[in-house]
Amino acid sequence: MPYLFLAIAILAEVIATTSLKLSDGFTRPMPIGVMIIGYGVSFYFLALTLKSVPTGVAYAIWSGVGIVLITLIAWLFQDQKLDAGALAGMGLIVAGVIVMNVFSRSMPH
Repeated sequence: MPYLFLAIAILAEVIATTSLKLSDGFTRPMPIGVMIIGYGVSFYFLALTLKSVPTGVAYAIWSGVGIVLITLIAWLFQDQKLDAGALAGMGLIVAGVIVMNVFSRSMPH
């Protein structure tokens, strides 16, 4: 169950951060509302995750996967350009999350 909670936290954070961009500097009410709800849901489910997953591990996965998803959304829908350095950095983030999940004894299995 902790991985389901973590997945919900990540998706809610990605929606909230996308809405933050769409709020246009807090000038558009609908994206602001989505952002507030999204961050609330994200932190709630992250808190549930932290009942059984170590803080550092959960936060690394939450932030790492979130960074990659947000960047993909920005690339696909907001015309963000990704150079070799950005792609290499995201690859390292993904590799780090995989290494933690496969090799770390800190992870609940």
